Amino acid sequence: MAGRFYWTILFFVAVMACNGSGSDEPEKTVEELAIEKLAGATGSQTWTIRNGGSVSKDGTLQTDTFTDFEIRFISNNTGKNYITENSNLLFDSNGNWAFEGENYDKIILSGIQPAANREISFTRNQNRLRLEWNVPAPQNARVSALAGFYVFDLVLME
Repeated sequence: MAGRFYWTILFFVAVMACNGSGSDEPEKTVEELAIEKLAGATGSQTWTIRNGGSVSKDGTLQTDTFTDFEIRFISNNTGKNYITENSNLLFDSNGNWAFEGENYDKIILSGIQPAANREISFTRNQNRLRLEWNVPAPQNARVSALAGFYVFDLVLME
């Protein structure tokens, strides 16, 4: 009888030990998960229009204007940075990015171009990233060609 009790206790302990998450790593914070959406698990990820992405401004397709557009989000020990190519003066060529307050679905890019210092909403669905924001018309300018509501549907560059 004592042997059966011993095996029952041993079985119970083994089941309880296997009931854990199987990982000694702490759970990621909401911010860490949001960073991974943009910069990936490695801390650097490039998004592009090529291979099925699109751009619209005020509901009108503008993809042809941005066919070679790329944006790379980087997050590492030195900070959060971005690099763009072929942005047609909508984005700065590089700068910093940050979350908008406690909203981990909105970012702000540094710089002087129209996309800079604007609240940009983002959503990620597998290998696709959607950026949405508004560029208001300048008050003291005669030409406001870049003003409007933008939607960039980007594809993860492999």
